[in-house]
Amino acid sequence: MGFLYEFATYAQNTEAKKQSDSGAYTLEPTFRTRDFRILVSGKFNTKRSITWRAGFMYDGQSDGWFLRETGIMIGFPELKGNLFVGRTKEGFSFSKVMIGYSGWTMERQMAIDAIPLLADGIKWMGYLPKQKIFFNVGAYTDWASKNQSFSTYHWQVAGRVAWLPINSPKEKKLLHLGLNVRYGEPEDDQIRLRSRPEANPAPYFIDTKVFPSAHSSSYGYEAYYSRGPLMIGSEYYIHNFNSPANGNPRFHGGELVLSYLFTGESRPYSTVTGIYSFVPVAKPVFKGGWGAWEGILRYSQLDLDDGPIKGGKFWRITPMVNWYLTRILRLEFAYGYGVLDRYNLKGATQFFQTRIQFSIL
Repeated sequence: MGFLYEFATYAQNTEAKKQSDSGAYTLEPTFRTRDFRILVSGKFNTKRSITWRAGFMYDGQSDGWFLRETGIMIGFPELKGNLFVGRTKEGFSFSKVMIGYSGWTMERQMAIDAIPLLADGIKWMGYLPKQKIFFNVGAYTDWASKNQSFSTYHWQVAGRVAWLPINSPKEKKLLHLGLNVRYGEPEDDQIRLRSRPEANPAPYFIDTKVFPSAHSSSYGYEAYYSRGPLMIGSEYYIHNFNSPANGNPRFHGGELVLSYLFTGESRPYSTVTGIYSFVPVAKPVFKGGWGAWEGILRYSQLDLDDGPIKGGKFWRITPMVNWYLTRILRLEFAYGYGVLDRYNLKGATQFFQTRIQFSIL
């Protein structure tokens, strides 16, 4: 199970207040339950590895319950892979695939908000240890999620491949280089892209509004390097939309992040899913230690302006501190400085955020 509770407040300059007064958004200090989730999983007593899982989440933003990752995974060791059938993440973007509770920042970067978080379908994941190559490919439809808020596509296919030129768990060294590609048909031949400023209690800062699009394609890279307590990562994505009436717009954005665990821990990496996992805590607070302390610095940006579509441009720099008191308890403290370019104004906003995270895995 998991539980997130957070607080956010803001300070704006004159230009940002004018943008807010235009009706684009309204900021208010907010305490809010981010989410509460229950996850269950198990393994069938069969010769071949067959596991199942189901997830249920209360979302504080929409005040409702939703079905999360749910399905069956079948292992094929002879093919060095696993097949998942059900509701899952598409497998596009390193940080998108990561469990939200294991991420280094409070929110994922804005540039991957264009990709739905979940999808219903089938996904193949494989790892070739000799070649040090991880890959996943999936196909999805909206047959079971047509009216869900996350379902913005009628169907889509997505793929991800990564090479691990360095992967030494013993020495705690890793170099992950990956590429992502995706193609899909938006629901009812129309789409809307928008993003919050990496603060969940905040409203949407940038928004294209609804525009016609018969199909879309996305692609980009992911690169992560870690050595002991140090981690450096970057992702960048381009989203193309077939919309002749709007000049076939192209939107783009990405992030650069630096993480350092001052207490010496190192994030473990899984070749099954090609992502980092939860930070281990060597000396928990309730056993006389200081827990694990992590410093983060991230720059991120997203541009939703192209041709007649003026969704806005936004960039943000975020220094923050994570305090992992124990394996199940984490406190987060973040400051953000962001600039919104919209309505012929460039407005600056300061973000002050904190969150408590409780998770039992």
